[in-house]
Amino acid sequence: MLTTQLKYDLLMFSRELFYLIFILVVPPATYIFMGQLYGDFTYAGNLTYAQTYTPSFILLITFGVVFFSFGFEQVMHRTTGVEKRISLSPVPKKVLLLSSILKSIILTSFGFFIVYLIGIIVYNLSFNLLSLISSYGFFILLNALLLTISSAIYSFFSNMNSALVFSIIIFQVVMITGGFAIPVEMMPKFVTVIAEVNPIYHMNKLFIAIWNEQFQLDKSTFISIGYIVALIIIALVIIRFSTKRRN
Repeated sequence: MLTTQLKYDLLMFSRELFYLIFILVVPPATYIFMGQLYGDFTYAGNLTYAQTYTPSFILLITFGVVFFSFGFEQVMHRTTGVEKRISLSPVPKKVLLLSSILKSIILTSFGFFIVYLIGIIVYNLSFNLLSLISSYGFFILLNALLLTISSAIYSFFSNMNSALVFSIIIFQVVMITGGFAIPVEMMPKFVTVIAEVNPIYHMNKLFIAIWNEQFQLDKSTFISIGYIVALIIIALVIIRFSTKRRN
């Protein structure tokens, strides 16, 4: 039953050209384009463009997939009556939820390896099996965190159009303040302030450190981890109350 539902969910996603282009085409294309402009620069930690932005654009794809394909889809089901029809269907809710989660992980994993291969082929990114395994493990953890945050945020929406506008705007905000374009440190003060309250910025810093085997427990790391953990706790509380309210 789960396999059948998962195949159906993946098929439906493949028919959404907006999702495919905006989530799985634009970030890799931007990764290549920016590399042509800034590929010769050296970044924080004495890292190359590929070492810095390969994990960054993997995270950007992950964010896009989770927020659009998982979070926004919940609102769409709720506002179009699909959720009520699902509750009357013979397929258990747990199977539907698990299928949606697996779909997100499969799509984000696809993005992970596409960007990674581009880095190897175009920017001579070195291959390290142990580093790849640890990076992918942390990537799966980031998926779980973003799925939780996304579910909590989209539980507030009861209008599909509002949720779509929010999704597009937040994607642009995250793109600018998450460290995916110009390094945040080089941006105006107000952008750096927004970045500090953007959990994706903190996830990005941690992911880059783990990807390049530079992770260490210092003040900055503790702040990032503490902030993310606090948001996850808040998100879990919100999900719990929203689930009770709908039931």
